[in-house]
Amino acid sequence: MGKIALFGASGSLGRSIVHALSAAGKSYHVVGRSEGPLRNAFGSDPLAEIATWNPDDPASVRQAAKDVDTLIYMVGVPYWQFELHPQLMRKTLDGAISAGVRQLLLIGTVYPFGKPRSERIGEDHPREPHTFKGQMRKQQEDLVLEAHTSGKIAASVLRLPDFYGPQVDKSFLWSAFQAAKNGGRAQLVGPIDTLHEFVYVPDVGPVVQRLLEEPRTWGTTWNFGGAGLTSTRAMVDEIFKQAGRKARYFIAGKTTLRLIGLFQPFMRELVEMHYLQTDPVILDDSRLRTLLGDLRKTPYPEGIRQTLAAM
Repeated sequence: MGKIALFGASGSLGRSIVHALSAAGKSYHVVGRSEGPLRNAFGSDPLAEIATWNPDDPASVRQAAKDVDTLIYMVGVPYWQFELHPQLMRKTLDGAISAGVRQLLLIGTVYPFGKPRSERIGEDHPREPHTFKGQMRKQQEDLVLEAHTSGKIAASVLRLPDFYGPQVDKSFLWSAFQAAKNGGRAQLVGPIDTLHEFVYVPDVGPVVQRLLEEPRTWGTTWNFGGAGLTSTRAMVDEIFKQAGRKARYFIAGKTTLRLIGLFQPFMRELVEMHYLQTDPVILDDSRLRTLLGDLRKTPYPEGIRQTLAAM
């Protein structure tokens, strides 16, 4: 395996993948818009090479992808600017192909599926997104898969459900971790008793590292589900229990989200994705297990313990 580059590496998923690569003794290339966060996160690792890019500048994309064999794509956008996902994906693909990148793995979400037709969702479930965000994520996936079909680059998608873990401040559970650790009331999006699943972010890196070494990875999509069925309430109660506090939380339903959204853009954008709280997408990852064998999935109580300890 040649040089591996992580585009959008400064987030929690990037750190998980980097940890797995570093543990395996593999050098890696981290790429982001600003050097400071990358240097703070990875500057102490001699296996890391740090670079910046401007995705709106084709020359900058090509330079960031120069001499790269495998590109892992995790570039985030503001939650109210999802139209940027396919735009940035196209620019990155064009630059990567021009630079001679051989393989690209997109870390994706459940959004492209839309409302589930079955209790568990395999990779062959129809992608019928009824939301704008789902449509943008589907367009992003389509670009990746079309690039593979054209023979220009070997590409694949790994889809994840909601996640949590140390430093994962974008998780729906993060408010509960903060409240349990520091006191206060957790702010939750309800309903909170619906069946749900969560991926513990440190479990993602080893899966990605193994996918990169498997020739059958490319040209398709893969699901990686959580450590079993749970609910937001069960997770939050366990978080408070382990912290030694009585659970206290405020639950915002769809109407409340609309009201709060008048003042907070992020909360406003949650309204169209509220179906995931009432009709959750539970991933079937049996195909991934057939490909890779056993997958490490940290049990929820242990993941909660490690997250609280890291705080």
